[in-house]
Amino acid sequence: MVQNKEIFNVFFREKPALMLVGLKNAKSGVYASSLAKSVDCTYSHVVKILQHMQKAGLVNFEKQGRLKLLTLTKSGSDVADNIDKIWNLL
Repeated sequence: MVQNKEIFNVFFREKPALMLVGLKNAKSGVYASSLAKSVDCTYSHVVKILQHMQKAGLVNFEKQGRLKLLTLTKSGSDVADNIDKIWNLL
C-alpha cells in the first residue's frame, strides 16, 4: 500500500494535492494557517501554492476582517474529487 501511495507522488505533487482534498473535505471555509498545519507545510509555502490555485480558478479567498477564508470553486471541487478518486484507487 505504501508503495502505491509513493507512485501517487510521481504523478502529483503531494502537498498541493493534499491541500485541495483537505479543502474539499472541510465542513466550512478554511484558513491558510489551519490548512498549512493539516498538510504539514509552512504557511508561506501554502499561501504561494494557493495563489497559483487562485489564478487557475481552483480556490477563492473571502476576506473576513483581517483573515482570508478559503473555499473551492466548482472547478476546484471537481479537481479535488478526481485527485481523491485516484488516491483511493492506488
